[in-house]
Amino acid sequence: MQAKEGTTADTIVTPIVPQEWHFDIGPGEPTAGCIGISPDSLYTPEYGYGFLPGGEVYGRDRIGMLDREQAELVSHVQTSFCIPLGATFALDVPDGCYQVKLMIGDLLAATHTIIRADGSRMLLPPICTQAGQLVEMLCTVAVRSGQLRLSFGGRAPRLNYLQIAAVPDTLKLVLAGDSTVTDQPADGYPYAGWGQLLPSRFKHDVCVDNHAVSGRSSKSFIQQGRLERIREVLHPGDFLFIQFGHNDEKTDAARHTDPFTTYKEYLTEYITIARDQQAIPVLLTPVSRRIFDTQGRLEDTHGDYLTAMRELADEQQVPLIDLAQRTRQLLEKLGPEASKELFVWLYPGEYMNFPAGSQDNTHFQEYGASRVADLVIEGIRELNLQPLTMYLR
Repeated sequence: MQAKEGTTADTIVTPIVPQEWHFDIGPGEPTAGCIGISPDSLYTPEYGYGFLPGGEVYGRDRIGMLDREQAELVSHVQTSFCIPLGATFALDVPDGCYQVKLMIGDLLAATHTIIRADGSRMLLPPICTQAGQLVEMLCTVAVRSGQLRLSFGGRAPRLNYLQIAAVPDTLKLVLAGDSTVTDQPADGYPYAGWGQLLPSRFKHDVCVDNHAVSGRSSKSFIQQGRLERIREVLHPGDFLFIQFGHNDEKTDAARHTDPFTTYKEYLTEYITIARDQQAIPVLLTPVSRRIFDTQGRLEDTHGDYLTAMRELADEQQVPLIDLAQRTRQLLEKLGPEASKELFVWLYPGEYMNFPAGSQDNTHFQEYGASRVADLVIEGIRELNLQPLTMYLR
């Protein structure tokens, strides 16, 4: 075959990537227009979708429990489903924001399904259905690795249908911060940052894009190019939430900042970049550590960093969520003993990822991260940050 002018015979044609995918999940013939996914549909690069290794997937079809008249009134999506026990479904997609529609339920049994992105980020509150009930749920996911990964668990998980669509214009809530904010890996459970619990608090109209990374200060985050990556994803009207301080207090040169000079200067860079992109910056004071004195009073371990951030918020006219004060009030209300339940303060053997136990007064376990995420939501409501407030669940 003769090549067209300006090309070669072996020109590589880039395949067109669809903007929307429809998956009928479960054994049997899939619904017309859908890609069928059975329990043994393992991911391959060739297809670009399927269940990843690990976990277990079973399939059932309830069509046999219906008489002929009933069977004519239901679809394959309603009767057939997979049971994903700790399993992850992957789809290769370009980086960006994606809306996920799920159908979940079982004609015969009650269900309980938990859905996370990348193994740790909680996308929705737990989904519970009664026998015979099927529900549709929507959420939005940020993808930065070229692959959307949805992990499923719960006491009785089900998955009947998935629709995934690119939504590049969705409002983003971008997070910059440290280990108390980041999406902690699944193999560190119950270790969690409050940012990984935040998506479940919003309707599908908001995409939470968590760029926080453990061990970073306001300085090292910038010097590693992470703020520049945030600049690339911010659009007009988006929000940038900024929480640093824990590692700015460290003495090493790579991370240390002075509260009233370099700390404020680096934080101002985040504010400037957000405003340059016509996004809205919001400052959050660093969460309190669980350090009580002998009298049972919580000690302030952040000192001038809190004063400096509060001053900067006033100087720059930036909304401030005083998370240090909010978490301080929570810890003091719970007291020295009960507050351990918020942190990675674990007995030996209590969690398999911490066989020797742990006594960590800085980092949260998932329950604590969830409580702190609720405090962030309280701050959003009190500041009336629109349209975020409008899109809360």
